[in-house]
Amino acid sequence: MEGQQQEKQVTGYLLFSLGTAVIGSLQFGYNTGVINAPEQKLRSFFNDTWMERYGEPISPGICTIVWSVAVAIFSVGGMVGSFSVGVMANRFGRRRSMFLVNSLAVIGGLLMGFSTICSSYEMVIAGRLVIGLFCGLFTGLTPMYVGEVSPTPLRGAFGTLHQLGVVVGILIAQIFGLEGLLGSEKLWPLLLALTVAPAILQCILLPFCPESPRFLLINLKQEEQARKALVRLRGSEDVSKDLQEMKEESAKMAMEKKVTILELFRSPSYRQPLLVAVMLQLSQQLSGINAVFYYSTGIFESAGVKQPIYATIGAGVVNTIFTVVSLFLVEKAGRRSLHLLGLGGMAISALLMTISLLLKTLPGMSYVAITAVMLFVAMFELGPGPIPWFIVAELFSQGPRPAAMAVAGCCNWTANFLVGMSFPKLVELCGPWVFLIFTTFLILFFIFTFIKVPETRGKTFDEIARSFGGAPPPTSSSVEDPPASASAATTLPASPVKEKVPLVEAPAAAPPPAAETTPLEDKSNSTVQESV
Repeated sequence: MEGQQQEKQVTGYLLFSLGTAVIGSLQFGYNTGVINAPEQKLRSFFNDTWMERYGEPISPGICTIVWSVAVAIFSVGGMVGSFSVGVMANRFGRRRSMFLVNSLAVIGGLLMGFSTICSSYEMVIAGRLVIGLFCGLFTGLTPMYVGEVSPTPLRGAFGTLHQLGVVVGILIAQIFGLEGLLGSEKLWPLLLALTVAPAILQCILLPFCPESPRFLLINLKQEEQARKALVRLRGSEDVSKDLQEMKEESAKMAMEKKVTILELFRSPSYRQPLLVAVMLQLSQQLSGINAVFYYSTGIFESAGVKQPIYATIGAGVVNTIFTVVSLFLVEKAGRRSLHLLGLGGMAISALLMTISLLLKTLPGMSYVAITAVMLFVAMFELGPGPIPWFIVAELFSQGPRPAAMAVAGCCNWTANFLVGMSFPKLVELCGPWVFLIFTTFLILFFIFTFIKVPETRGKTFDEIARSFGGAPPPTSSSVEDPPASASAATTLPASPVKEKVPLVEAPAAAPPPAAETTPLEDKSNSTVQESV
Protein backbone atom coordinates (compact mmCIF):
# COMPACT_ATOMS: atom_id res chain seq x y z
CA MET A 1 0.00 0.00 0.00
CA GLU A 2 2.79 2.40 0.93
CA GLY A 3 4.54 1.79 -2.39
CA GLN A 4 1.32 2.47 -4.28
CA GLN A 5 0.82 5.68 -2.31
CA GLN A 6 4.35 6.85 -3.19
CA GLU A 7 3.80 6.04 -6.87
CA LYS A 8 0.60 8.08 -6.78
CA GLN A 9 2.49 11.04 -5.31
CA VAL A 10 4.98 11.03 -8.21
CA THR A 11 2.86 12.71 -10.87
CA GLY A 12 3.87 14.01 -14.28
CA TYR A 13 3.17 17.55 -13.04
CA LEU A 14 5.54 17.08 -10.09
CA LEU A 15 8.31 15.79 -12.38
CA PHE A 16 7.71 18.71 -14.77
CA SER A 17 8.01 21.21 -11.88
CA LEU A 18 11.18 19.55 -10.57
CA GLY A 19 12.73 19.39 -14.04
CA THR A 20 12.03 23.09 -14.60
CA ALA A 21 13.65 24.05 -11.26
CA VAL A 22 16.73 21.89 -11.89
CA ILE A 23 17.52 23.93 -15.03
CA GLY A 24 19.00 26.38 -12.48
CA SER A 25 21.34 23.69 -11.11
CA LEU A 26 22.43 22.84 -14.64
CA GLN A 27 23.21 26.54 -15.19
CA PHE A 28 25.45 26.59 -12.11
CA GLY A 29 27.37 23.54 -13.31
CA TYR A 30 27.66 24.91 -16.84
CA ASN A 31 29.09 28.25 -15.69
CA THR A 32 31.53 26.51 -13.34
CA GLY A 33 32.97 24.34 -16.12
CA VAL A 34 32.64 26.60 -19.18
CA ILE A 35 35.63 28.85 -18.41
CA ASN A 36 38.07 25.92 -18.57
CA ALA A 37 38.23 24.97 -22.27
CA PRO A 38 38.65 28.41 -23.94
CA GLU A 39 41.53 29.49 -21.65
CA GLN A 40 44.08 30.04 -24.46
CA LYS A 41 41.51 31.84 -26.64
CA LEU A 42 40.66 34.17 -23.77
CA ARG A 43 44.34 34.88 -23.09
CA SER A 44 44.81 35.72 -26.81
CA PHE A 45 41.79 38.02 -26.64
CA PHE A 46 43.25 39.81 -23.58
CA ASN A 47 46.53 40.27 -25.51
CA ASP A 48 44.81 41.55 -28.70
CA THR A 49 42.72 44.05 -26.70
CA TRP A 50 45.82 45.24 -24.84
CA MET A 51 47.68 45.71 -28.15
CA GLU A 52 44.78 47.75 -29.56
CA ARG A 53 44.78 50.06 -26.56
CA TYR A 54 48.43 50.43 -25.64
CA GLY A 55 50.32 49.36 -28.79
CA GLU A 56 52.35 46.67 -26.99
CA PRO A 57 51.73 43.03 -26.01
CA ILE A 58 50.36 42.32 -22.55
CA SER A 59 53.01 41.01 -20.14
CA PRO A 60 52.57 37.34 -19.11
CA GLY A 61 52.17 38.39 -15.46
CA ILE A 62 49.35 40.86 -16.18
CA CYS A 63 47.66 38.36 -18.51
CA THR A 64 47.69 35.71 -15.77
CA ILE A 65 46.21 38.18 -13.26
CA VAL A 66 43.38 39.16 -15.67
CA TRP A 67 42.67 35.48 -16.37
CA SER A 68 42.65 34.65 -12.62
CA VAL A 69 40.24 37.51 -11.92
CA ALA A 70 37.92 36.36 -14.75
CA VAL A 71 37.83 32.87 -13.19
CA ALA A 72 37.67 33.83 -9.51
CA ILE A 73 35.26 36.82 -9.70
CA PHE A 74 32.56 34.18 -10.23
CA SER A 75 33.00 33.19 -6.55
CA VAL A 76 32.63 36.80 -5.36
CA GLY A 77 29.22 36.95 -7.03
CA GLY A 78 28.44 33.57 -5.48
CA MET A 79 29.25 34.85 -1.97
CA VAL A 80 26.86 37.78 -2.31
CA GLY A 81 24.16 35.68 -3.99
CA SER A 82 24.29 32.89 -1.42
CA PHE A 83 23.64 35.33 1.44
CA SER A 84 20.68 36.88 -0.41
CA VAL A 85 18.74 33.66 -1.06
CA GLY A 86 16.56 33.63 2.07
CA VAL A 87 15.62 37.31 1.84
CA MET A 88 14.64 37.05 -1.82
CA ALA A 89 12.81 33.72 -1.51
CA ASN A 90 10.67 35.00 1.36
CA ARG A 91 9.97 38.37 -0.22
CA PHE A 92 9.03 37.25 -3.74
CA GLY A 93 8.31 33.54 -3.26
CA ARG A 94 10.32 30.62 -4.61
CA ARG A 95 8.91 30.53 -8.14
CA ARG A 96 8.91 34.27 -8.77
CA SER A 97 12.45 34.55 -7.36
CA MET A 98 13.69 31.97 -9.90
CA PHE A 99 11.95 33.90 -12.66
CA LEU A 100 13.51 37.24 -11.61
CA VAL A 101 17.00 35.84 -11.01
CA ASN A 102 17.15 34.56 -14.61
CA SER A 103 17.46 38.18 -15.72
CA LEU A 104 20.98 38.10 -14.23
CA ALA A 105 21.88 35.12 -16.46
CA VAL A 106 20.70 37.05 -19.52
CA ILE A 107 22.69 40.18 -18.53
CA GLY A 108 25.84 38.19 -17.70
CA GLY A 109 25.62 36.07 -20.84
CA LEU A 110 25.16 39.10 -23.12
CA LEU A 111 28.08 40.94 -21.49
CA MET A 112 30.41 38.00 -22.21
CA GLY A 113 28.93 37.34 -25.66
CA PHE A 114 29.50 40.90 -26.89
CA SER A 115 32.95 41.33 -25.31
CA THR A 116 34.87 40.68 -28.56
CA ILE A 117 32.67 43.05 -30.60
CA CYS A 118 33.28 45.79 -28.01
CA SER A 119 36.99 44.82 -27.61
CA SER A 120 36.60 44.79 -23.83
CA TYR A 121 37.97 42.07 -21.57
CA GLU A 122 36.35 43.99 -18.69
CA MET A 123 32.99 42.82 -20.08
CA VAL A 124 34.09 39.20 -19.63
CA ILE A 125 34.99 39.90 -15.99
CA ALA A 126 31.74 41.84 -15.35
CA GLY A 127 29.74 39.05 -17.02
CA ARG A 128 31.40 36.42 -14.79
CA LEU A 129 30.58 38.51 -11.69
CA VAL A 130 26.89 38.80 -12.65
CA ILE A 131 26.73 35.09 -13.52
CA GLY A 132 28.32 34.30 -10.13
CA LEU A 133 25.59 36.31 -8.39
CA PHE A 134 23.00 34.37 -10.42
CA CYS A 135 24.56 31.01 -9.49
CA GLY A 136 24.89 31.92 -5.80
CA LEU A 137 21.14 32.64 -5.71
CA PHE A 138 20.16 29.53 -7.69
CA THR A 139 22.25 27.14 -5.61
CA GLY A 140 19.91 28.08 -2.76
CA LEU A 141 16.64 28.54 -4.68
CA THR A 142 16.67 25.23 -6.58
CA PRO A 143 17.15 22.87 -3.61
CA MET A 144 14.72 25.01 -1.59
CA TYR A 145 11.95 24.70 -4.19
CA VAL A 146 12.68 21.01 -4.91
CA GLY A 147 12.57 20.17 -1.19
CA GLU A 148 9.31 22.03 -0.65
CA VAL A 149 7.28 20.56 -3.53
CA SER A 150 8.51 16.95 -3.09
CA PRO A 151 6.51 14.38 -1.07
CA THR A 152 8.10 13.84 2.36
CA PRO A 153 9.16 10.18 1.81
CA LEU A 154 10.86 11.11 -1.47
CA ARG A 155 12.33 14.46 -0.47
CA GLY A 156 15.85 13.12 0.02
CA ALA A 157 15.82 11.21 -3.27
CA PHE A 158 14.51 14.18 -5.29
CA GLY A 159 16.95 16.48 -3.50
CA THR A 160 19.79 14.68 -5.28
CA LEU A 161 18.52 16.09 -8.59
CA HIS A 162 20.15 19.44 -7.74
CA GLN A 163 23.65 17.99 -7.43
CA LEU A 164 23.10 15.78 -10.46
CA GLY A 165 22.09 18.90 -12.44
CA VAL A 166 25.33 20.60 -11.37
CA VAL A 167 27.66 17.80 -12.52
CA VAL A 168 25.72 17.28 -15.76
CA GLY A 169 26.02 21.04 -16.40
CA ILE A 170 29.81 20.80 -15.96
CA LEU A 171 29.91 17.89 -18.42
CA ILE A 172 27.80 19.77 -21.03
CA ALA A 173 30.16 22.78 -20.75
CA GLN A 174 33.17 20.53 -21.35
CA ILE A 175 31.57 18.93 -24.44
CA PHE A 176 30.48 22.27 -25.96
CA GLY A 177 33.97 23.60 -25.25
CA LEU A 178 35.46 21.22 -27.85
CA GLU A 179 37.34 22.97 -30.67
CA GLY A 180 34.99 21.44 -33.25
CA LEU A 181 31.89 22.81 -31.48
CA LEU A 182 31.97 26.19 -29.68
CA GLY A 183 35.54 26.21 -28.32
CA SER A 184 37.06 27.74 -31.48
CA GLU A 185 38.78 31.12 -31.89
CA LYS A 186 35.63 32.76 -33.26
CA LEU A 187 32.88 30.99 -31.32
CA TRP A 188 34.11 31.10 -27.69
CA PRO A 189 32.01 34.22 -26.90
CA LEU A 190 28.94 32.20 -27.95
CA LEU A 191 30.08 29.38 -25.64
CA LEU A 192 30.08 31.80 -22.67
CA ALA A 193 26.82 33.45 -23.77
CA LEU A 194 24.99 30.13 -24.25
CA THR A 195 23.85 30.34 -20.60
CA VAL A 196 21.15 32.76 -21.84
CA ALA A 197 19.27 29.91 -23.63
CA PRO A 198 18.39 27.78 -20.56
CA ALA A 199 17.54 30.98 -18.65
CA ILE A 200 14.93 31.91 -21.30
CA LEU A 201 13.64 28.31 -21.42
CA GLN A 202 13.17 28.29 -17.63
CA CYS A 203 11.33 31.64 -17.77
CA ILE A 204 8.93 30.17 -20.36
CA LEU A 205 8.26 27.04 -18.25
CA LEU A 206 8.08 28.56 -14.73
CA PRO A 207 4.59 30.14 -15.10
CA PHE A 208 3.23 26.59 -15.57
CA CYS A 209 4.78 25.44 -12.26
CA PRO A 210 3.09 25.94 -8.88
CA GLU A 211 4.38 28.17 -6.10
CA SER A 212 5.79 26.21 -3.16
CA PRO A 213 2.84 25.02 -1.01
CA ARG A 214 4.97 25.56 2.09
CA PHE A 215 5.59 29.21 1.18
CA LEU A 216 1.88 29.73 0.49
CA LEU A 217 0.81 28.19 3.80
CA ILE A 218 3.50 29.36 6.25
CA ASN A 219 4.62 32.68 4.81
CA LEU A 220 1.44 33.93 3.11
CA LYS A 221 -1.16 32.07 5.25
CA GLN A 222 -3.01 31.08 2.04
CA GLU A 223 -4.17 27.61 3.07
CA GLU A 224 -6.61 27.16 0.19
CA GLN A 225 -3.99 28.10 -2.44
CA ALA A 226 -1.53 25.71 -0.79
CA ARG A 227 -4.14 22.93 -0.86
CA LYS A 228 -4.82 23.50 -4.58
CA ALA A 229 -1.07 23.39 -5.38
CA LEU A 230 -0.69 20.14 -3.39
CA VAL A 231 -3.67 18.53 -5.14
CA ARG A 232 -2.06 19.21 -8.52
CA LEU A 233 1.39 18.04 -7.39
CA ARG A 234 0.20 14.86 -5.64
CA GLY A 235 -2.56 13.91 -8.10
CA SER A 236 -4.94 13.30 -5.19
CA GLU A 237 -7.71 15.29 -3.48
CA ASP A 238 -6.63 14.03 -0.06
CA VAL A 239 -3.69 16.24 0.93
CA SER A 240 -4.70 16.81 4.56
CA LYS A 241 -1.67 14.83 5.80
CA ASP A 242 0.74 17.16 3.93
CA LEU A 243 -1.05 20.26 5.21
CA GLN A 244 -1.06 18.99 8.80
CA GLU A 245 2.64 18.12 8.61
CA MET A 246 3.49 21.65 7.40
CA LYS A 247 1.50 23.22 10.26
CA GLU A 248 3.17 20.99 12.86
CA GLU A 249 6.69 21.64 11.53
CA SER A 250 6.02 25.37 11.45
CA ALA A 251 4.98 25.31 15.11
CA LYS A 252 7.99 23.15 16.05
CA MET A 253 10.38 25.54 14.28
CA ALA A 254 8.87 28.46 16.20
CA MET A 255 9.56 26.71 19.53
CA GLU A 256 13.33 26.92 19.28
CA LYS A 257 15.28 30.11 19.86
CA LYS A 258 16.82 31.55 16.71
CA VAL A 259 20.55 32.26 16.93
CA THR A 260 22.24 35.14 15.13
CA ILE A 261 25.71 34.85 13.60
CA LEU A 262 27.18 36.99 16.41
CA GLU A 263 25.57 34.79 19.10
CA LEU A 264 26.96 31.75 17.32
CA PHE A 265 30.52 33.07 17.77
CA ARG A 266 29.96 34.26 21.33
CA SER A 267 28.36 31.12 22.78
CA PRO A 268 30.90 28.59 24.17
CA SER A 269 28.50 25.68 23.48
CA TYR A 270 28.63 26.40 19.72
CA ARG A 271 32.36 27.08 19.47
CA GLN A 272 33.55 23.49 18.92
CA PRO A 273 30.88 22.50 16.37
CA LEU A 274 31.43 25.81 14.53
CA LEU A 275 35.18 25.13 14.34
CA VAL A 276 34.47 21.66 12.90
CA ALA A 277 31.94 23.10 10.41
CA VAL A 278 34.35 25.78 9.15
CA MET A 279 37.33 23.38 8.93
CA LEU A 280 35.28 20.87 6.94
CA GLN A 281 34.21 23.59 4.49
CA LEU A 282 37.84 24.66 4.10
CA SER A 283 38.84 21.01 3.58
CA GLN A 284 36.41 20.93 0.65
CA GLN A 285 37.82 23.97 -1.16
CA LEU A 286 41.50 23.88 -0.09
CA SER A 287 41.71 20.25 -1.21
CA GLY A 288 42.47 21.71 -4.66
CA ILE A 289 39.35 20.37 -6.37
CA ASN A 290 38.46 23.71 -7.99
CA ALA A 291 42.02 24.10 -9.22
CA VAL A 292 41.52 20.78 -11.03
CA PHE A 293 38.04 21.73 -12.29
CA TYR A 294 39.01 25.21 -13.51
CA TYR A 295 42.43 24.34 -14.93
CA SER A 296 42.19 20.64 -15.84
CA THR A 297 42.84 21.27 -19.55
CA GLY A 298 46.09 23.09 -18.69
CA ILE A 299 47.11 20.32 -16.28
CA PHE A 300 46.66 17.63 -18.93
CA GLU A 301 48.50 19.79 -21.47
CA SER A 302 51.46 20.19 -19.09
CA ALA A 303 51.56 16.43 -18.62
CA GLY A 304 51.95 15.94 -22.38
CA VAL A 305 48.41 14.73 -23.19
CA LYS A 306 47.89 15.31 -26.94
CA GLN A 307 44.11 15.95 -26.72
CA PRO A 308 43.70 17.43 -23.22
CA ILE A 309 40.07 18.46 -23.67
CA TYR A 310 38.96 14.83 -24.10
CA ALA A 311 40.73 13.89 -20.87
CA THR A 312 38.89 16.77 -19.17
CA ILE A 313 35.57 15.43 -20.47
CA GLY A 314 36.55 12.01 -19.08
CA ALA A 315 37.05 13.64 -15.67
CA GLY A 316 33.55 15.15 -16.01
CA VAL A 317 32.07 11.70 -16.70
CA VAL A 318 33.87 10.27 -13.63
CA ASN A 319 32.55 13.22 -11.60
CA THR A 320 28.97 12.44 -12.66
CA ILE A 321 29.26 8.68 -11.99
CA PHE A 322 30.78 9.09 -8.51
CA THR A 323 28.19 11.74 -7.60
CA VAL A 324 25.54 9.04 -8.00
CA VAL A 325 27.70 6.43 -6.18
CA SER A 326 28.31 8.72 -3.18
CA LEU A 327 24.59 9.35 -2.72
CA PHE A 328 24.10 5.67 -1.94
CA LEU A 329 27.30 5.23 0.09
CA VAL A 330 26.85 8.19 2.42
CA GLU A 331 23.98 6.62 4.35
CA LYS A 332 25.61 3.18 4.50
CA ALA A 333 29.10 4.21 5.66
CA GLY A 334 29.69 6.86 8.33
CA ARG A 335 30.23 10.50 7.39
CA ARG A 336 33.55 10.66 9.24
CA SER A 337 35.01 7.48 7.69
CA LEU A 338 34.02 8.51 4.15
CA HIS A 339 35.53 11.97 4.66
CA LEU A 340 38.79 10.41 5.88
CA LEU A 341 38.81 8.01 2.91
CA GLY A 342 38.24 10.91 0.48
CA LEU A 343 40.96 13.12 2.00
CA GLY A 344 43.49 10.25 2.07
CA GLY A 345 42.71 9.24 -1.53
CA MET A 346 43.00 12.83 -2.75
CA ALA A 347 46.39 13.27 -1.02
CA ILE A 348 47.72 10.17 -2.82
CA SER A 349 46.25 11.42 -6.14
CA ALA A 350 47.87 14.85 -5.69
CA LEU A 351 51.26 13.16 -5.13
CA LEU A 352 50.73 11.12 -8.31
CA MET A 353 49.85 14.31 -10.19
CA THR A 354 53.08 15.97 -9.01
CA ILE A 355 55.18 12.96 -10.07
CA SER A 356 53.50 12.78 -13.50
CA LEU A 357 54.13 16.51 -14.12
CA LEU A 358 57.77 16.29 -13.00
CA LEU A 359 58.49 13.22 -15.15
CA LYS A 360 56.29 14.13 -18.12
CA THR A 361 59.10 13.43 -20.61
CA LEU A 362 59.00 9.72 -19.71
CA PRO A 363 56.74 7.55 -21.88
CA GLY A 364 53.39 6.75 -20.31
CA MET A 365 53.43 9.63 -17.81
CA SER A 366 50.48 11.34 -19.54
CA TYR A 367 48.38 8.26 -18.63
CA VAL A 368 49.51 8.58 -15.00
CA ALA A 369 48.37 12.24 -15.02
CA ILE A 370 44.94 11.29 -16.40
CA THR A 371 44.59 8.48 -13.84
CA ALA A 372 45.63 10.81 -11.01
CA VAL A 373 43.05 13.47 -11.97
CA MET A 374 40.27 10.87 -12.35
CA LEU A 375 41.13 9.37 -8.94
CA PHE A 376 41.31 12.86 -7.40
CA VAL A 377 37.81 13.71 -8.66
CA ALA A 378 36.38 10.30 -7.63
CA MET A 379 37.79 10.59 -4.09
CA PHE A 380 36.44 14.13 -3.80
CA GLU A 381 32.94 12.92 -4.64
CA LEU A 382 33.17 10.16 -2.02
CA GLY A 383 34.24 12.41 0.86
CA PRO A 384 35.02 16.14 0.86
CA GLY A 385 32.35 16.89 -1.78
CA PRO A 386 29.16 15.85 0.03
CA ILE A 387 30.21 15.25 3.65
CA PRO A 388 30.88 18.82 4.94
CA TRP A 389 27.31 19.89 4.20
CA PHE A 390 25.76 16.79 5.78
CA ILE A 391 27.74 17.28 8.96
CA VAL A 392 27.17 21.04 9.21
CA ALA A 393 23.42 20.44 9.10
CA GLU A 394 23.69 17.65 11.67
CA LEU A 395 26.01 19.45 14.12
CA PHE A 396 23.43 22.20 14.74
CA SER A 397 19.76 22.02 15.69
CA GLN A 398 16.99 24.16 14.16
CA GLY A 399 17.77 27.40 16.05
CA PRO A 400 21.46 27.93 15.22
CA ARG A 401 21.44 26.01 11.94
CA PRO A 402 20.63 28.92 9.54
CA ALA A 403 23.40 31.08 11.04
CA ALA A 404 25.85 28.15 11.00
CA MET A 405 25.03 27.39 7.36
CA ALA A 406 25.51 31.07 6.44
CA VAL A 407 28.96 31.13 8.07
CA ALA A 408 29.90 27.78 6.50
CA GLY A 409 28.71 28.89 3.05
CA CYS A 410 30.66 32.16 3.26
CA CYS A 411 33.85 30.27 4.23
CA ASN A 412 33.29 27.90 1.31
CA TRP A 413 32.84 30.62 -1.32
CA THR A 414 35.74 32.66 0.12
CA ALA A 415 38.12 29.69 -0.05
CA ASN A 416 36.83 28.99 -3.58
CA PHE A 417 37.71 32.58 -4.55
CA LEU A 418 41.20 32.42 -3.00
CA VAL A 419 42.04 29.17 -4.81
CA GLY A 420 40.76 30.54 -8.13
CA MET A 421 42.83 33.71 -7.73
CA SER A 422 46.05 32.15 -6.47
CA PHE A 423 46.37 28.90 -8.45
CA PRO A 424 47.68 30.33 -11.78
CA LYS A 425 50.28 32.43 -9.91
CA LEU A 426 51.27 29.44 -7.77
CA VAL A 427 51.75 27.38 -10.96
CA GLU A 428 54.10 30.08 -12.32
CA LEU A 429 56.07 30.17 -9.06
CA CYS A 430 56.11 26.47 -8.10
CA GLY A 431 55.66 24.68 -11.43
CA PRO A 432 54.91 20.96 -11.01
CA TRP A 433 55.37 21.21 -7.23
CA VAL A 434 52.12 23.17 -6.85
CA PHE A 435 50.03 20.10 -5.95
CA LEU A 436 52.28 19.41 -2.97
CA ILE A 437 50.69 22.50 -1.37
CA PHE A 438 47.27 20.85 -1.66
CA THR A 439 48.74 17.54 -0.46
CA THR A 440 49.94 19.30 2.71
CA PHE A 441 46.47 20.80 3.28
CA LEU A 442 44.85 17.39 2.72
CA ILE A 443 47.12 15.72 5.28
CA LEU A 444 46.41 18.48 7.85
CA PHE A 445 42.66 18.19 7.30
CA PHE A 446 42.93 14.38 7.56
CA ILE A 447 44.61 14.73 10.99
CA PHE A 448 42.01 17.31 12.14
CA THR A 449 39.11 15.08 11.00
CA PHE A 450 40.62 12.03 12.70
CA ILE A 451 41.06 13.85 16.04
CA LYS A 452 38.17 16.33 16.19
CA VAL A 453 35.26 15.33 13.94
CA PRO A 454 32.60 13.11 15.57
CA GLU A 455 30.54 10.50 13.70
CA THR A 456 27.01 11.94 13.37
CA ARG A 457 25.20 9.11 11.56
CA GLY A 458 22.30 7.82 13.63
CA LYS A 459 22.86 10.26 16.52
CA THR A 460 20.48 12.81 18.02
CA PHE A 461 21.48 16.47 18.48
CA ASP A 462 21.80 15.89 22.24
CA GLU A 463 24.25 13.02 21.68
CA ILE A 464 26.29 15.09 19.21
CA ALA A 465 26.34 18.05 21.65
CA ARG A 466 27.56 15.71 24.42
CA SER A 467 30.36 14.41 22.14
CA PHE A 468 31.67 18.02 22.13
CA GLY A 469 31.36 18.17 25.90
CA GLY A 470 28.61 20.78 25.66
CA ALA A 471 24.98 21.00 26.60
CA PRO A 472 22.12 20.50 24.16
CA PRO A 473 21.12 23.63 22.21
CA PRO A 474 18.93 26.10 24.12
CA THR A 475 15.25 26.41 23.31
CA SER A 476 12.99 29.39 23.65
CA SER A 477 10.09 29.31 26.05
CA SER A 478 8.13 31.75 23.98
CA VAL A 479 6.76 30.79 20.62
CA GLU A 480 7.99 33.04 17.87
CA ASP A 481 6.08 34.02 14.78
CA PRO A 482 6.11 31.03 12.40
CA PRO A 483 6.68 33.02 9.20
CA ALA A 484 9.73 34.69 10.73
CA SER A 485 11.03 31.32 11.84
CA ALA A 486 10.45 29.88 8.40
CA SER A 487 12.28 32.81 6.94
CA ALA A 488 15.28 32.17 9.15
CA ALA A 489 15.31 28.51 8.27
CA THR A 490 15.60 29.26 4.59
CA THR A 491 18.18 32.05 4.67
CA LEU A 492 20.99 29.73 3.77
CA PRO A 493 23.85 30.10 1.34
CA ALA A 494 24.82 27.26 -0.86
CA SER A 495 28.05 25.42 -1.57
CA PRO A 496 29.78 26.52 -4.75
CA VAL A 497 30.29 23.30 -6.35
CA LYS A 498 29.41 20.21 -4.20
CA GLU A 499 26.49 19.52 -1.98
CA LYS A 500 24.41 16.39 -1.79
CA VAL A 501 21.31 14.99 -0.16
CA PRO A 502 21.23 11.67 1.65
CA LEU A 503 18.52 9.23 0.62
CA VAL A 504 17.55 8.63 4.25
CA GLU A 505 16.39 11.35 6.59
CA ALA A 506 18.88 12.41 9.26
CA PRO A 507 18.22 11.88 12.94
CA ALA A 508 16.34 14.17 15.25
CA ALA A 509 15.16 17.51 13.99
CA ALA A 510 14.54 17.11 10.32
CA PRO A 511 15.64 15.85 6.89
CA PRO A 512 19.23 16.78 5.94
CA PRO A 513 20.92 18.46 2.90
CA ALA A 514 25.63 22.45 -1.49
CA ALA A 515 24.63 22.59 -2.10
CA GLU A 516 25.96 23.34 -2.66
CA THR A 517 25.70 21.34 -2.72
CA THR A 518 27.64 22.59 -5.24
CA PRO A 519 29.00 22.05 -6.28
CA LEU A 520 28.84 20.63 -7.78
CA GLU A 521 28.71 20.17 -3.31
CA ASP A 522 25.74 23.91 -1.68
CA LYS A 523 23.55 25.30 1.37
CA SER A 524 21.57 23.91 0.74
CA ASN A 525 19.81 20.75 0.10
CA SER A 526 19.91 19.62 3.67
CA THR A 527 18.86 22.82 5.22
CA VAL A 528 16.15 23.37 2.74
CA GLN A 529 14.73 19.91 3.24
CA GLU A 530 14.89 20.23 6.97
CA SER A 531 13.06 23.51 6.86
CA VAL A 532 10.20 21.96 4.91
